[in-house]
Amino acid sequence: MDVILLERVAKLGQMGEVVSVKPGYARNFLLPLGKALRVNDHNMAAFEAQKAQLEAQNLETKKEADAMLAKLDGETFVVIRSASDGGNLYGSVTTRDAAEAATAAGFTVDRKQVALIEPIKELGIHDVSVVLHPEVTATIKLNVARSAEEAELQAAGKSVAELAAEAEAEAEFEIQELFDDIGAAGMDDFGDDDAPAPAADDASDED
Repeated sequence: MDVILLERVAKLGQMGEVVSVKPGYARNFLLPLGKALRVNDHNMAAFEAQKAQLEAQNLETKKEADAMLAKLDGETFVVIRSASDGGNLYGSVTTRDAAEAATAAGFTVDRKQVALIEPIKELGIHDVSVVLHPEVTATIKLNVARSAEEAELQAAGKSVAELAAEAEAEAEFEIQELFDDIGAAGMDDFGDDDAPAPAADDASDED
């Protein structure tokens, strides 16, 4: 199906271009969202009539998006989730979660603006794209952790594997200390039980 784009569409074309797309893509995405019109004489004439207005609106919204980009791009948002010791989430972090995390921090982000190739299913810091305008995209970071403390460690550069290794080493150290304390206590008991009895007075020395 041939359509004329009313705005820039990533990997498809710029405003005013006529492109061929699959009918389903046009019917389910481009046409209902007002991103394109079917190519016919009436729609082509309508586009030419409102082209200047569309370009002006695009420029205005792009300016607003650029202003938002300056504030949002590079920001990090913490998302707390339950996960296994290996770092696999019990569930996943979705576009809704990303939008809610940004909104909670004072930014206006809709889930439809968040671009995830696939849901996030592991702990760690993940780059996520936020489409502010067809020509403006910000990149934010989601710090997905099991606690605020873990998020701080991840932000400092610690990986999930390093955190797990440190926790395991600390646990082993505590166990070893416990065994050492038990062993030391046992040695103390052994020393008390086997201490030599005081020597008896030698009767022959009195004679």
